Amino acid sequence: QSRIALLVSSPISARPMNRQEVLEAVRQNNSALQYAAAPLKADRQFVLEVVRQNGCALYYAADPLKADRELVLEAVRQAWVALQWAASPLKADRELVLEAVRQNGRALSFAADPLKADRE
Repeated sequence: QSRIALLVSSPISARPMNRQEVLEAVRQNNSALQYAAAPLKADRQFVLEVVRQNGCALYYAADPLKADRELVLEAVRQAWVALQWAASPLKADRELVLEAVRQNGRALSFAADPLKADRE
């Protein structure tokens, strides 16, 4: 097995994955971001690159990045289900929610209540 596959499949690794290892691993498994060092999980440019490859990786991003509209929109464009990990204010963002709902109507279940009742 490759080092990346071993790191992704094992919850215990010898060291946090570096930037390039995480990018490669995320292509294979969105949970690979969890093995990145905390500074990488909080690095906006890095996480933006990661969620463009796999929107579900938003789950492992640092919390402040889950409130970053541009970053969350990119994640949702890649995977509608990423809406569930967005910060609460973004779940009330009409454009962001519509982007997710266009991909799959079930995304509405993650939207803020006022948008769930909105017939537009």
